[in-house]
Amino acid sequence: MRFEPTAARLWKRLGRDDRGAAATSFWKDTPPEVTGMAVAALVKARHMRPQVARALPPDEQARALASVLDVGEPIASSLLVSLHLGQRRPMLATFLDAAGLPHENGLLKDDAQEGAVAVESARKGVEALRAAGHAPEQVRTYLNTLWLQDPDRWKALEDLPEPS
Repeated sequence: MRFEPTAARLWKRLGRDDRGAAATSFWKDTPPEVTGMAVAALVKARHMRPQVARALPPDEQARALASVLDVGEPIASSLLVSLHLGQRRPMLATFLDAAGLPHENGLLKDDAQEGAVAVESARKGVEALRAAGHAPEQVRTYLNTLWLQDPDRWKALEDLPEPS
């Protein structure tokens, strides 16, 4: 499987609906230091004053942020994680259950296996996503997001075929 090498490039590849869902989740539960960077991205892209960007209602902030393709690497990474921790959380649990990795509602537990994930475990996770009916593009985005967070741990994903 071939992955986008940066979160910013993966963000640009997402469709409008996925970017909207990610931005909506992002504004609901994001640390203040990251929201500050997102406001700065809005200010730059939309040519608005910082006070105006901060004063926008969350749904307008989400729509505006979703329309910005060049948000920068840290924000793109946070947006991708927000997408999956929001409406796609069941996908995470399905994958991690099938891969045999301990998690809590889709988040890896601290005592989860250290080191690289085995190819067979990753393959079982992807097969479970396919069997659950997740769209191939969503699966590809999820796997790319995992890989971007820790390429050494998720190296096995590179050896899998493209989701179909």
